[in-house]
Amino acid sequence: MSHSLNEITLAFAGASGAPIGLRLLEQLVLAKIQISLVISPAGHLVIHDETDLNIPGNPQKLAEFFQAHFQASPGQIKVYGKDQWSSPLASGSSAPKTMIVCPCSTGCLSAIALGASDNLLERAADVVIKEQGKLVLVVREMPLSAIHLEHMLKLARLGVCIMPASPGFYFKPQSVQDLVDFTVARILDQVGVAHQLSQRWGE
Repeated sequence: MSHSLNEITLAFAGASGAPIGLRLLEQLVLAKIQISLVISPAGHLVIHDETDLNIPGNPQKLAEFFQAHFQASPGQIKVYGKDQWSSPLASGSSAPKTMIVCPCSTGCLSAIALGASDNLLERAADVVIKEQGKLVLVVREMPLSAIHLEHMLKLARLGVCIMPASPGFYFKPQSVQDLVDFTVARILDQVGVAHQLSQRWGE
């Protein structure tokens, strides 16, 4: 894959945690990252249920919505549909080297671990793994069954970063937003994107 570190694929699966994914999207925009965005049908439902946003389903209209909402540069956010197999994300010759699934459902985790590639989200993750890029899965589920843990172990052994959405409390958070920002900060650290969201240990 020839893409630079300034390009990231961000995907929303159908787990709870839409505010984390949206805050992450906002921070990637602020960092001037070129973003390829995929939101699963279940991801759309979760955003609707957990936020006040009424996002359109059409990929082009969704890109325009997020561009206006986050004041992104024209073309900075490109949205692809789940069956858009002509997307650059479907090929190792053109996909970004870095991908984050946030939030990541255990169903999505399972499909990625099995190499199912039944939709563009799963195929994009498969491409990043096979091309030895950076894949971060922000899994949001509790408790975790042996099935979930086995899939996580399999992917971790392939170099995938498994990041459960489990914020720390040592910085004495005062709001839910503080907890969201802590989690997003750790995700950004993993992919090498600078931020000023939270204090680091010892500061």
